[in-house]
Amino acid sequence: MQKAKIPTAVITDASDKELMAIRKIERDGNQLVIRGKIFGAMPMVAKLTPGEARAALKLLDVKTMLFIVSMLFRRG
Repeated sequence: MQKAKIPTAVITDASDKELMAIRKIERDGNQLVIRGKIFGAMPMVAKLTPGEARAALKLLDVKTMLFIVSMLFRRG
């Protein structure tokens, strides 16, 4: 019997080498917790607070926000 493959989202660098494989995103109180592996080997747990989420959104302009939404409907 085969185990079901865990869905992952992979973040790559400019050379298409894997930087991080995200295995789970979940809520923990007021924080967003991201679990995965860095460089395919080191387990990692990252936490995003509401303040940091607001700071990240300030980095985006309208054109980039529209692109992010459109990515959900693109192939690839």
